[in-house]
Amino acid sequence: MMKYAIVFSSKTGNTRALAQAVARALPQENCLYFGPPAQEALRAPVVYAGFWTDKGTCDSDTAAFLSSLTTQQVFLFGTAGFGGSAAYFDKIMDAVQAHVPSSVRVIGRWMCQGKMAQGVRLRYEAMEDSPRRTAMLENFDRALSHPDSTDLAEIQKAVQATQ
Repeated sequence: MMKYAIVFSSKTGNTRALAQAVARALPQENCLYFGPPAQEALRAPVVYAGFWTDKGTCDSDTAAFLSSLTTQQVFLFGTAGFGGSAAYFDKIMDAVQAHVPSSVRVIGRWMCQGKMAQGVRLRYEAMEDSPRRTAMLENFDRALSHPDSTDLAEIQKAVQATQ
């Protein structure tokens, strides 16, 4: 197995939980780097890059890191506050993958829903009562348990399938 790096940006701890699951799925002795986006991670031929979703794509730290890849292989993983739709996750992943240079081979992509900060729920509660507000509050409550044990097991399977 090639040497690898696990790079992640995590605002609420969701993507960190996924990164830790990725680390448990791979041989520890081959890990060159584990942590936030950093130049040091670029030494690895395989990079597992995790992000949180910001306005339909990855956060800016991850976008800058992905753009700095050269000839590595990359596995993209992330979390989004809204979930429930593979098409929605694919749209986000396509936007994230657009930051990856064409010289880099994407070996996998995986996403799940992630819990949001309580301040988000307070903003939703302050909205005018409407079906949209109700749906947003229901989604917030559904997201509270994610990433859950099923999510963590699924990302591990996806990572192991690339070996």
